[in-house]
Amino acid sequence: MWGIYLFLIALLILLTILPKIQNSHWIFRVPEFGKIQITYVVVITFIAGLFLDHPQHFWYGQGLLLLLFVHHGVTLVKYTPLYPVKKYRQQHQSSQKLHFISANVYQFNKEYDRFIELINKHKPEVFLTMESNGDWEQAMKVLEKDYLFNHKVTLENTYGMHFYSQLEIKSAQTHYFVADDIPSIEVHLKTKDGFSFVFFGVHPPPPSPTEEETSKERDGDLLSAAKRAKDIKEPVIVVGDFNNVAWSKSSILFRKTSHLIDPRIGRSFVSTFHAKYLLLRFPIDLMFHSEDIFIKELKTLENFGSDHLPVYCEFFIDHHNDEQEEKVEEATVEEKAEAEEMIQEGKEEDGNRDAVVTEG
Repeated sequence: MWGIYLFLIALLILLTILPKIQNSHWIFRVPEFGKIQITYVVVITFIAGLFLDHPQHFWYGQGLLLLLFVHHGVTLVKYTPLYPVKKYRQQHQSSQKLHFISANVYQFNKEYDRFIELINKHKPEVFLTMESNGDWEQAMKVLEKDYLFNHKVTLENTYGMHFYSQLEIKSAQTHYFVADDIPSIEVHLKTKDGFSFVFFGVHPPPPSPTEEETSKERDGDLLSAAKRAKDIKEPVIVVGDFNNVAWSKSSILFRKTSHLIDPRIGRSFVSTFHAKYLLLRFPIDLMFHSEDIFIKELKTLENFGSDHLPVYCEFFIDHHNDEQEEKVEEATVEEKAEAEEMIQEGKEEDGNRDAVVTEG
């Protein structure tokens, strides 16, 4: 037992140190995803250690575990209701409440009816699907009677994207920021009560042993979207499967570059992947918004057969309320230069993806 205890401490220290090393290889980036799980294991190991025979130096191990808990806890507490944030009440000059659903449907998921039932049940004004291919597009045609406006990027490489709206689409475009097979969408919308806003959908490739070796394309794509969002003068929402966590360096750089707000702070992790394994679930489907968009509710919905849980959000727009301005952080000159470098590296990275992907 003593050997297992020491091994766990060593492993937890390693998994904590690796993300601190600014290397884009997946070995260094993947441990960022597991910060919640690492913290749980730290607590379990600390408690288990109390029941061991106490050899010499035992308390050094417990002290290290306590330091690890504090290190991770300082970050994670921001994404819980324990972290104090100001609550905002909807004013009469704001827009009506709006709702969206963002869902990575998993291209090889054939349970189309369950997703359609989900949309009909929650009735969002807009919804975004990722990994949606031609089969998914055909299945979702039954929803078009209620969602008259849409923007479709139909791909078979697990990076297809479909956007459906009951709100008027004023304009829509597809961006290929770092690669010609990785789309992001930008949709300009107008609400029924006359408010305009922009909806961004993103889905960059993840760094992993089975997909991209590095995070260069992911980070370059996200930071390109951040620069674009910053230049838009209307309220902005950026949503999607970021294949990233909110506390990673590139996510923080995204937030500062875009001048957008992370609504998870003071609320919850909103963990989405993997949908089937509660203990191995990471918050990688993220959302950021501008200061004149106010979030009433942000949560996951029921599983519909995908490997991701869908994200549901209720929000409103208020141009007259400036109470969120203090939440906006701006990148320093050094951070702006770092973002530009990461964008360039993302464009230069040659992702090895098939045009048509079959389930392996």
